[in-house]
Amino acid sequence: MTLGFDLNTWQPTPEQAADFAESLDQGFGYGPDLRTHLAQVLSPRRSVILATLLMAVEDENLTELPADMPAVLAARGLRMPSSDEWEHACGAGTDTLFRWGNDCPLDRDPYEDRTGPHQQLSGFGLRIAYDTYRTELTSDVTAAHGGDGGESVCGGYGCMLAWLPLATANRNPSMAEFVYGPDGEDLSEDFSTRPVLTL
Repeated sequence: MTLGFDLNTWQPTPEQAADFAESLDQGFGYGPDLRTHLAQVLSPRRSVILATLLMAVEDENLTELPADMPAVLAARGLRMPSSDEWEHACGAGTDTLFRWGNDCPLDRDPYEDRTGPHQQLSGFGLRIAYDTYRTELTSDVTAAHGGDGGESVCGGYGCMLAWLPLATANRNPSMAEFVYGPDGEDLSEDFSTRPVLTL
């Protein structure tokens, strides 16, 4: 199957580009444009082979440090998903920026929007990438999915950057670095994972 986001075929809307330009003016984002920013945070288009599995409909808060969660889940006969498995579960075969399409409401941030497209279930019926304050961890310590702990919303990064943590292929490497670094150790209860049962 194919995962990732194809930046070569995607064009930002004028509104998305303008919103990102405002964020850059305020010192947020990886410049000089939205395409460059996305290249830093999204996984590239690629072909993968995934195991057959069942994945939890809802994410679960971590009960231990991220490094200890594989053993906690293994005791239940479960495991953390890989980043590729998470991305497939979120996008359900779509090739758009978000699981619902390439657009997002730029007149509000996702945290304030309780009826927006991110509140709908994924194509596989999962409640996933629905709250930027939620950050889901996988077995990949270089990635964090489905949110940024509220950093972009609380930090006032701008609407486009506030919605991007919910993008299907967003790997959020800076959040992963924080989570698995010394500063993230005391915040494990603020992160979640989505248990998987391999069939």
